[in-house]
Amino acid sequence: MAREMHENKDAEERLILVGIELEEKGNRFSMETEACLNELEELVKTAGATAVARTTQKREKMHPAHYLGKGKIEELKMMLHTYDATGIVCDDELSPAQMKNLENMLDTKVMDRTIVILDIFAKRAISGEGKIQVELAQLKYRLTRLTGMGTSMSRLGGGIGTRGPGEKKLETDRRHIKERIAELNGELREIQTHRELLRTQRSRKGTPVVSLVGYTNAGKSTMLNVLTNAGVLAEDQLFATLDTTTRKVALPGGTEILMTDTVGFIQKLPHHLVQAFRATLGELKYADILLHVVDASNPNREEQMQVVYDTLRDLGCADTPVITVYNKMDREVELPLPMDRIARDMVQVSAAQQIGLDQMLVCVENLLKRFRHSMQVLLPYTEGALTGWIHGRCEIIQEAHTAEGVYLELYADEEAENRLARYRVEG
Repeated sequence: MAREMHENKDAEERLILVGIELEEKGNRFSMETEACLNELEELVKTAGATAVARTTQKREKMHPAHYLGKGKIEELKMMLHTYDATGIVCDDELSPAQMKNLENMLDTKVMDRTIVILDIFAKRAISGEGKIQVELAQLKYRLTRLTGMGTSMSRLGGGIGTRGPGEKKLETDRRHIKERIAELNGELREIQTHRELLRTQRSRKGTPVVSLVGYTNAGKSTMLNVLTNAGVLAEDQLFATLDTTTRKVALPGGTEILMTDTVGFIQKLPHHLVQAFRATLGELKYADILLHVVDASNPNREEQMQVVYDTLRDLGCADTPVITVYNKMDREVELPLPMDRIARDMVQVSAAQQIGLDQMLVCVENLLKRFRHSMQVLLPYTEGALTGWIHGRCEIIQEAHTAEGVYLELYADEEAENRLARYRVEG
């Protein structure tokens, strides 16, 4: 079935941002409401709309029926008229009932943070895999919102929320959407099988894998571009790139690693999106090291770091060794930097200015050495093939040609150490 991707272009959307400040957050790492709305404004801007105003309400909990209290809804009606707004965006994911009730009470387009993020992903997906993952997330999100969607769809018109699966598809019954979800899951399983084959090949070669992780717009793609000329889109905006990119990087000692860039994380990342991208993000579980890239100039850097660690834990990557890379140190940065007790090491860089990246690679090299053992071997000249294998597998510290054979000092992983045990000599 051909995938329908529609993008309706209309007049610029003028949106009011709406947030709830819970009196009892329960999570001291949650961003303040104002910071969340600042981020939501960036998301709206990235999606191609304009935030013309914002409003918040202090509550013990979200109203189960219509998110906000009735007094705040009346205030919103006046704001919509005052600012000539075309809709509102709520900073939390709304239930189907909350969205429907708000639309009826305000008589305007109502969206939530999830719709905006899904819309950005639909706009940015380039590869076949990325498009599958985004469409899957959109369909799962909208499957729970089919009841009463007729009113919503008539209000959508163009703009945010209309990219991805077209209206015609969304107006079909649940059975057709479930069939499409099953089809997309099948395609993702095929991609995952292909990934596992590539992973097995990499494992046989013994090439270490280092994955870049971090909050969106922390500078991961810029870093990969500087180190490898990867040509990945790197812009100063949220979710500039979605597709995973892997390139070879040579460490100072000569060892080659594979460096992988992944999609950035964000506060309140939609659950369906994490599920859809699990095939891609699952690659993180097989990384030897995670480079946690942090925007050191962001005032909410500690909260962003916690979001990343929470997401990594959900993905089963809590035990993977981490090096924290404080990026954008060329900007105005509040000191001291946060102490990261999870990281094995910390380094300060500016990827854009190409400052500190050599030191970062040294940190990677030193951490990899901890996983490997130093050994000295003497290979007979008849073992030429094994010598070539060692050069592709191990980090060579010293090499000398003697009368008895080739003498090598090297760092070897467990498999290489076992294979070379019979040639081992004492230094």
